[in-house]
Amino acid sequence: MPFSKTALAAAALSLVLSGAAAAQSLPSQLDRGHGRQTWQNPGYAKLLSACKTPPKPFGIPISKMIEPPKLDFPPPSTAIPGVIAAGQSWKTVWAWEGNNVDGPIADAGGTILVGDNDAGNVLRIYPQTGRGKVLYQANTAGAVSRSKSGALFVAERGLPEAIVQLEPRRKLLASAFDGQPLECVGGVINDLSADAKGGVYIAISGGGLFYANPDGKVTEYGHDVGQANGIILSPDEKTLYVGSGLDVYAFDVQPDGSLMGQRKFARLHTGRTADGSTVDSRGRLYVATGAAVDVFSPSGDYLGSISGPAGIHGVAFGGKDKKTLYGIVFYGGWGSPAARNQLIAIPTLAQGYLGRAK
Repeated sequence: MPFSKTALAAAALSLVLSGAAAAQSLPSQLDRGHGRQTWQNPGYAKLLSACKTPPKPFGIPISKMIEPPKLDFPPPSTAIPGVIAAGQSWKTVWAWEGNNVDGPIADAGGTILVGDNDAGNVLRIYPQTGRGKVLYQANTAGAVSRSKSGALFVAERGLPEAIVQLEPRRKLLASAFDGQPLECVGGVINDLSADAKGGVYIAISGGGLFYANPDGKVTEYGHDVGQANGIILSPDEKTLYVGSGLDVYAFDVQPDGSLMGQRKFARLHTGRTADGSTVDSRGRLYVATGAAVDVFSPSGDYLGSISGPAGIHGVAFGGKDKKTLYGIVFYGGWGSPAARNQLIAIPTLAQGYLGRAK
């Protein structure tokens, strides 16, 4: 498991032995603009035409911006009891160019893992130094998730879309639903949350909510979740949260991983859409909204917001004590030379859940 004493000791030794690699500057390792999401592939239209019921084609508007705008940080935080003290500020711990670094999770030694859309890889970021290391190549890597048992998964957003297990061994988990490619449900894989059973919950923006069981069988769940995003399991894995637009829904997780009891859990107080989310050790839910991080109690009560820079679209607790909230920020225009990403961090009173990476 990623946070066991044995794993942490091994990770510490690994960091020492691989120090030269970890310190290598990322520009020599990344290929900006290489990764293409499924809808950017020349074969996308042909694939959709073969679907039983072809979905509406998905796409992200390409910006013509040349120079990135200045990233403006908000004033120091206002207090949220038990969550964050007044006067805390975000700071940049890593910055890079290109489209949509996504899906941050904590990893051993206070590091953070992310998927890099443009370079098509999974990166380990070292917040203390602002540097990183390529761990895995992937077919346009999106969000990543690690289960309680330590299995690491990535959402591959290239054609064909897939959920791939990277650790403890690399294998395809799922790439089809109802006998057709995942592209046939519409949209693109946005987020994922791996459970302790070996399955993965999948949010497909423009497609909905799905569960791939440990054998790779994919089942659809829910209604009114066509903009599914920001998917995360509660610490006890008895509840699944998923955002769709301004609403956050909760589902009861059954012993076999299936979902029941859909209900509206909360409504955002900031931003325009629920995005990447995380939970803390008390079961509170943190939802990135594009403008801030809205915080809710386990019963769905709104506790307050941690203002962020525009473009904050994912959060995770990390650091050696998991009392640092990390956020990923995308700004500057998708698909343009101005596209930029930052990993930012702010100290918290709350502690992230220690039994799972996120």
